[in-house]
Amino acid sequence: MAPKWRELADKLAEQIKGGEYEPGQQLPEIRKLVKAGEGSKSTVHAAYKALEAEGLVTSSRGHGTVVRQRVPLKRLGIARYDKAKWRDGDEVAFIADRVASGRAYRRNEQTQTINLVEAPPLVAAAHGLPEGAEVYARARLVKEGDQPTHSLTSYYRPEHVEGTRLVDPTPGPAGRGGGFRVLYDAGYEIDHMKEEIFARAPTSDEVKQLQLPPGEPVVELHRTTFTASGTVVEFAIGVHAASRFAWEYEFKVPDSAKDQKGQQ
Repeated sequence: MAPKWRELADKLAEQIKGGEYEPGQQLPEIRKLVKAGEGSKSTVHAAYKALEAEGLVTSSRGHGTVVRQRVPLKRLGIARYDKAKWRDGDEVAFIADRVASGRAYRRNEQTQTINLVEAPPLVAAAHGLPEGAEVYARARLVKEGDQPTHSLTSYYRPEHVEGTRLVDPTPGPAGRGGGFRVLYDAGYEIDHMKEEIFARAPTSDEVKQLQLPPGEPVVELHRTTFTASGTVVEFAIGVHAASRFAWEYEFKVPDSAKDQKGQQ
């Protein structure tokens, strides 16, 4: 038999998922549920902590226990890198996501720091560099309003970006068209990418930086960007708050058998 706090947590979870409590709405104060016969103060408190650990609510002093906003940003896949967006316009990737989600944005919602660092093993391997080689690390924290959504650190070879806007620490994208436009203007037009994503538990630093509620995982992204000749011009590592994004991919379904036939 489940403990009383678990029964109450399950009951409230069903009410939240069923729409009885809307996103942003405060749950009843603990004393009210106690008075209504839902259990002791410790029982209700334990139920609320369980809901918080499951990512359904957030708790803070002065605001009580509030149902979390459940409408995530649409994180585009292939479409966010459309050259027409950044080469011919000024819609860098994080802005493309906001536009697709119907959300407002400000360019300075992306902050950044630039440092010349010793390449970590993963970065050195991606760029084909010896361990210990220096690379530029362009670390960004992207917010929606006051809430961080993700961090993204791009690593570049110095010879590709030295003297360009990519090593300028001014907040916001690296000028019109962002980093990909800078590479394009420098003669390194991006041609194809490889992205790897996986979920994991956040580190304590990531919990603070992304303001994560208890129990929320992160989605880590590894992005390798190539020119048509196969030169790696960027290797990026992103850390995304899992509940703040819905990942969307649209692509032509490959038919390798047909392709091989055509080559014969």
